[in-house]
Amino acid sequence: MQLTHEENQFERRTFPITLVCDHIYFQQNIGSLFRISEAFGVENIIFFGKDIPLTPRKINKTSRSTHLHVPHTVIENFTELHSYLTTNNFEIIALEIASNSKPLNEVVIPENKKIALLIGSEINGISDELLEISNQIVHINMFGKNSSMNVVQAASIALYQITSF
Repeated sequence: MQLTHEENQFERRTFPITLVCDHIYFQQNIGSLFRISEAFGVENIIFFGKDIPLTPRKINKTSRSTHLHVPHTVIENFTELHSYLTTNNFEIIALEIASNSKPLNEVVIPENKKIALLIGSEINGISDELLEISNQIVHINMFGKNSSMNVVQAASIALYQITSF
């Protein structure tokens, strides 16, 4: 028998993970990122970029009100984001296919350190300036002809892997 939301036996938990969204503008994706972040106990979301469309009415369709429960901020410039991540001693993990990326299942999660999981824009992926400050760059192994997937799907897979340690 299927359980209701109230009947499930999942342990409520928050992980020391901040999801950093590099210039993500599609509102359906933003709403879905709130929903998946809430499901995986993400501590915080940072939307990096100018004019991020955080219109609750449009985001709510896919977030199912989780945008009300996941703390989030917008940081517009790289210097401020870089300062925040380094001052707070984050392990910066970029989810991107790059010449020096390794498979996601080889990610190293340091003990007692917060994680900043960087995900890239729907069009351009993660910017070079963010890749340069990353401690690790990981990719999801794929076996079809396509070399990319939707940012929400990729974030979901990465969050599942990271929270499974």
